[in-house]
Amino acid sequence: MGKFVIKETPSGFKFDLKAGNGEVIATSQVYASEDSCKGGIESVRRCCTGEIEDQTVEGYTPAKHPKYEIYLDKAGEYRFRLKARNGEIIATSEGYKAKPSCLNGIESVKKNAPDSPAVKAEK
Repeated sequence: MGKFVIKETPSGFKFDLKAGNGEVIATSQVYASEDSCKGGIESVRRCCTGEIEDQTVEGYTPAKHPKYEIYLDKAGEYRFRLKARNGEIIATSEGYKAKPSCLNGIESVKKNAPDSPAVKAEK
């Protein structure tokens, strides 16, 4: 089973969703407080079943929020971002060399997010 790891940063708090093998699947923005970070985790849990909008194909069909957006970054790598019902980005991925790997990352979020506990990072 995965877990949400809450970390304190110089400017607030953020979380990483980690798979059972310890790999980071998705990362949050920095939140001002630990409580708002925990709220972000709840939002990921609620929204993780969203559809996929593949922005790397021409003429893609926009999906409704919540959704995962697949896109190419400046380095030409595939990434996804999970958007909440209100359109806010609530989690982002690392860069992947291949689209199937990016899709696997989304499936991992869908599998791990609903039941993963939130824990504080060890210092």
